[in-house]
Amino acid sequence: MSILPIITIPDPVLRKISEPVERVDAQTLRLMDDMLETMYAAPGVGLAAIQVGVPRRVVVIDTSEEDEEKSPLCLINPEIVGLGQKTRLYEEGCLSIPDVRVEIERPEMVTIRYIDREGQLQELSADGLLATAIQHELDHLDGQLIIDFLSRLKRDMIIRKFKKAKRE
Repeated sequence: MSILPIITIPDPVLRKISEPVERVDAQTLRLMDDMLETMYAAPGVGLAAIQVGVPRRVVVIDTSEEDEEKSPLCLINPEIVGLGQKTRLYEEGCLSIPDVRVEIERPEMVTIRYIDREGQLQELSADGLLATAIQHELDHLDGQLIIDFLSRLKRDMIIRKFKKAKRE
């Protein structure tokens, strides 16, 4: 396993829509293992393949606490099949937008369908932080970032800051 470089804004790759995975093979499993190692090293609670430059519909998530045993979740071709009626406000961060936090209101519960590491179709209902992390990472698969929830002015200011830092 290896730690992969995480792409940050304003890289246009982050705006690409990820393509479905055709089959779960050794390359897909290796990608997920590398993504998990990268996510844990960052540290973060979720990572989409596009964030490491791979435009495939693959996501890894682990919302376990530091003192708990790791419980990674690997999602291939995840799709939302249900959203709860209640919403919750949560301050989200993103490994592709370091040091930026955005308060986002999302459905409190989510149900997804996905393919697991063994190639089996699964369904999962989640709430709390896991539901937020799932929605956040699935946004990445469609080229959406947390700054898209901000006003155009705030979003542009953040992007300018990152462009300036990249030039320096």
